[in-house]
Amino acid sequence: MPIQDTANIKEKIISIFRIRGPSLPVHIASRIGLSILFTSAFLSELVSDKKIIISNMRVGSSPVYFIPGQESMLERYSQHLKSKEREAFLLLKEKKILNDKKQEPSIRVALRSIRDFAIPFKRDEDIFWRYFTIKESEIKEIPKTIKIIERKIIPKKIEEKQELNIVNKEKPKKKPVKKKISQKKNEKFFNKVKEFLLKKSIEILDIENFNKDDLTLKIKDNGKEQLLIAYNKKRINESDLIKVHKKSLELNLPYILLTLGETPKKLNELINAIKNLSKIEKLE
Repeated sequence: MPIQDTANIKEKIISIFRIRGPSLPVHIASRIGLSILFTSAFLSELVSDKKIIISNMRVGSSPVYFIPGQESMLERYSQHLKSKEREAFLLLKEKKILNDKKQEPSIRVALRSIRDFAIPFKRDEDIFWRYFTIKESEIKEIPKTIKIIERKIIPKKIEEKQELNIVNKEKPKKKPVKKKISQKKNEKFFNKVKEFLLKKSIEILDIENFNKDDLTLKIKDNGKEQLLIAYNKKRINESDLIKVHKKSLELNLPYILLTLGETPKKLNELINAIKNLSKIEKLE
């Protein structure tokens, strides 16, 4: 294809974006009269030239392309987000700013997946998410508002303590510290499981349960939906195994177990013994 023709096609593609806004490769291909393969090649070149931008989200298997300045128009494709991602999107759109650690684990995972719409930022050591249409100048006002509220509340607490003659000041301080430590441990465990699944290209569909002892997820591995239970301890026992089995029957799903350590020898022997067990009958 002559160089002039290539330049003309690229300019035509840019013109289509100006008229249509964010588009899929199939939309562009139909307008310029080329195959998806050739169209995708042109789009890749335009991305490299920084003339257009490619989205993180996918509609089916295709990304969305758009020209700079059309970011807000990506909202029209939000309907194609997966259920949890859409839930996180709608929550962030409504609240404008979310404190990461105050969200449910499933929402926290989803927020990290919708990078077109959720922009992370830090205040002190906390991670926050802002809706992508919120400007950075608006964010700077948040810490000031919070500090003012704290100043009003703290004196009231001090007065109440004085009235009740509370002398020991160490006890109130210990409780939040424990909570923070517990939250950090839980978060560390959750992230460890998430990284493990990510390495194995396993998709998290939903979070059934999450506490300090275990994490129960619905996952998709090689196209098959399964139940995954991760125990936040090194050794599991028979009761743990029975609990997982009951949950899998309840949801009618095969299950996978994760632990922080090796499976105890006795439990392994029990599992192997059950594999070949046909049935148990009572001798009368």
